[in-house]
Amino acid sequence: MTNDVLPALEPATWRLIVDEAPRSGAANMALDQAVAEACAAGESLPTLRFYRWEPPAVSLGRHQRIEEIDLEAVAARGYEVVRRPTGGRAILHIDEFTYSVAAPAQEPRVRGSVMDAYLRLSNALLAGLQALGVAAEKAGGHVRAGPDVSAACFEVPSAYEITAGGRKLMGSAQSRRAGYVLQHGSLPLVGDIGRLVDVLRLEPAAAARLRQELVNRACTLAQALGVAEDAPQVQFEQVAQAMAEGFRTVLNLTLQPGQPTPAELRRAAQLIRERFADPEWTHRP
Repeated sequence: MTNDVLPALEPATWRLIVDEAPRSGAANMALDQAVAEACAAGESLPTLRFYRWEPPAVSLGRHQRIEEIDLEAVAARGYEVVRRPTGGRAILHIDEFTYSVAAPAQEPRVRGSVMDAYLRLSNALLAGLQALGVAAEKAGGHVRAGPDVSAACFEVPSAYEITAGGRKLMGSAQSRRAGYVLQHGSLPLVGDIGRLVDVLRLEPAAAARLRQELVNRACTLAQALGVAEDAPQVQFEQVAQAMAEGFRTVLNLTLQPGQPTPAELRRAAQLIRERFADPEWTHRP
C-alpha cells in the first residue's frame, strides 16, 4: 500500500529523546543505530529522537563514494565527515534540526514497504511543519531520484519528502535490517542552502551550476516562513515541540520523554570506535 489512504492506527507509546547538547557526527549515527538495535531486541520503546551536530558534518549515504567529497575543503572549514547507516546522498549538517525514528520492523507505523513507512512518517513531519506556519507539502509517491542526480541530497525531492513552495525542505533516509527500521532526516533552519557544494569534488563550472540548482530547488525553514536572515529565527526547541505534536496527533502516539539507556550509550560508544569514527568505514571507496 503506497497511496495516501492508510488505515487508522491503534494508540501506542513511544519514547521521545530531545538532545539538549549537540553531538559529533559519529556519535549521532552511532546512537541512532544503537537505539534501533535496542528497539529490535525489545529492550527499548520505539523512539523518536531530535538532535543537532557539533562540529558541523558532511554525512554520506551508506553506499556513496568518498571520492565525491573534497576532504581538504571539509577540513579547512572545520567540518567532519561521517557515513550514515542509511542510503541517500551527501548532506551538510549545519544550522539544522535532525530527527530520527527507530522501531521494530513490525511496529505498525513502519511496517510494510519502505514507501509505506515514508508516507506515514512524512504525514507526521508535515503536520509539525504546518503547525509552525509552513505551507508545506509532500512529494508524490511516484517521485524518484534518477541516476543523474548529483552528490547533493537536497538537489531534488524523493517520494514523500517534504517541500515548500515547490522547493525541497526536508530530506530523509531509511534503513531496514536486523529486525529494525531506522529513518532519519534533516531540516535546514537558516543559512546558505548551497554551502554543501563548497565541499564536493567538482570542477568550478559544475559547482556553480549545482549551487544555483540547490538555491532554486531547496530552501531553509526561514525561507519557507519568509523570515529574513537578520530577523529572529525559529529555534530548535520550537521545532522540536511542533514536530512532537505532529507525531502525537498523526500517528496516535503518547510520547514518553526519556534519555538513551546506559546499554544504548555503551553500544553507541562501541559503534563509534568500530564503525562511525573508523576511516575504513567512512572513507571506503
